[in-house]
Amino acid sequence: MLTPFQPIVERILLALLSIGPIPQHIGIIMDGNRRYARNFPGGPIPVSQGHLSGFNALKSVLEACLKLRGMTTVTVYAFAINNFGRDRDEVAAIMDLAKRNLVQLAAHGELLARHSVRLRMIGRKELLSDDVLAALEKVERMTEGNRSATLNICIAYASSDEMANAVEKCIQSSTSPLGKEITVQDLDAQMMLHHSPPCDILVRTSDVHRLSDFMLWQCTHAQLQFTKRYWPLFGLRELVPIVLDYQR
Repeated sequence: MLTPFQPIVERILLALLSIGPIPQHIGIIMDGNRRYARNFPGGPIPVSQGHLSGFNALKSVLEACLKLRGMTTVTVYAFAINNFGRDRDEVAAIMDLAKRNLVQLAAHGELLARHSVRLRMIGRKELLSDDVLAALEKVERMTEGNRSATLNICIAYASSDEMANAVEKCIQSSTSPLGKEITVQDLDAQMMLHHSPPCDILVRTSDVHRLSDFMLWQCTHAQLQFTKRYWPLFGLRELVPIVLDYQR
């Protein structure tokens, strides 16, 4: 529950952060929804409820990021390719959550529209069911005219797959029968995230210290931040020290 003072405190914190350099691109591995559900105070709750709480955390954190002038790109790891190996009911619940809530998020007067945020789906679209893909493509169309910031949703994604795909495209685009030298610039232009700047900060929640095949190409010079908080509990209080550390 919000106290009367929380909006004031939030404005003060965001104003203080705005004094220093602001990261242009933040990446987030949203980890801990299932552990949050299993360890919920008072007893376990359904895993689907944990994922819903994680989506609500995304809205809250995204809004805080968008209030920091200069931060133009947020990229989140929503669903890895290897997550398709999870329990079938859990996968279906996650996909249904994405299908329903992302469309709502892009609706007139909602968060993406208010802040003029463009949503891009990053990943292997062919691995998604027709209904989920249709919903995500609808959101992309709804927000394609938004210009202030970009939210990249990585779903059915793996960085190793992204890089392998980029190499394949570079080879296919070569007109020489012997091929040509592939440069870093060539590969960069073929990445799924080629439209976004390099990542400045990569955050992973839930006290897990690994990158899990996420944005390996884009995080060459990123500052890595690991927090013990489960993703559904991550908010402005956790974001502030991360940005302050970046500003040092």
